[in-house]
Amino acid sequence: MYRNDSRVVITLDAGGTNFVFSAMRGYDFIIDPITYPSNSQNLDTCLQTMLRGFREVMEKLDETPVAISFAFPGPADYRRGIIGGFLPNFPSFRDGVALGPFLSRELKLPVFINNDGDLFALGEAKGGILPEINCRVKELGGTQTYTNLLGYTFGTGFGIGSVINGQINLGNNCCIETFCLPNKRLPGIIAEEGVAIRAVKREYARLSGCDVSGLEPYDIFKIAEGSKEGDQEAAREAFALFGREAGNAMAIAVSLTDSLVVIGGGLTGASKYIMPSLLDEMRSTLKTIDGDDVPRVQMRVFDLDDELEFAKFVVGDSRPLKIYGSEETVTYNPMKRTGVALSKLGASKAISIGAYVYALEMIDSEE
Repeated sequence: MYRNDSRVVITLDAGGTNFVFSAMRGYDFIIDPITYPSNSQNLDTCLQTMLRGFREVMEKLDETPVAISFAFPGPADYRRGIIGGFLPNFPSFRDGVALGPFLSRELKLPVFINNDGDLFALGEAKGGILPEINCRVKELGGTQTYTNLLGYTFGTGFGIGSVINGQINLGNNCCIETFCLPNKRLPGIIAEEGVAIRAVKREYARLSGCDVSGLEPYDIFKIAEGSKEGDQEAAREAFALFGREAGNAMAIAVSLTDSLVVIGGGLTGASKYIMPSLLDEMRSTLKTIDGDDVPRVQMRVFDLDDELEFAKFVVGDSRPLKIYGSEETVTYNPMKRTGVALSKLGASKAISIGAYVYALEMIDSEE
């Protein structure tokens, strides 16, 4: 809907180390990014850095932007633009900062702030994987249109966003989370301890008995590939354990929302070692008291990046069904289906598109 929109929205990639400011028209960036240290330890310096970056973007534009829209990590009252709570990367915000109202007052523009996982899911739903899947389904003769999407980010933490019926789902409290679901392997521990950069490093150290000081997941990936010295089997297993824990959390969420899944973030570079166990977990079964097997997810789970599986996903089990008492038929497809795909946009671009779309949807809803 907004892919060809002419309005301009200012965006921000807010990291604990750097702020990256830019502006978007349609789904494209229209200026070179402006980067400043975030100064996240000092609230006054951090806020002044934000103002400086946004003002520099405005000076580079040939037209007046309609809004500022961006993602901010951690808990918040996003609808009111208030950031606060446990923020490891922004300790100066923990007591609560009315960031949206502050920026709006200073810059004379509407300001929209959301969780990065939510904007990732919205961006993929509007300008990424969801329209692509629906287009491919139609091209292959399918009739179903998919409107629900869960977006997950693999990186420092385990992020989630939810789009239901094409609309961002913020919940009652802007508090839809996945990091705090129970860990399958480690009872009493949160899921994120198995689905994060630190998990890959910890498990590789445990399995290999090696010192991982100085090793990052990319190094462990190269060990898994055999292009760097190390314990190849342990490296591959570390990523497989990551995938199994992620699949467990996704199975829960997909069962409750009946959504497709898209995954982004830096660790997707190791997807060849993550995805098999992730899909196996989502396709696994539980048992009833009587010993009957019950699928974890009540839909067939397809790998949407595999061409053969995608073709099966489109077709399902479609067949004609005769209408009782007549010779007329209707098409019946009893196979319920869902699927998992990797982001092609990349998390950063998808988040920016989500921020752009959200701002324009909010502006248009008020007119």
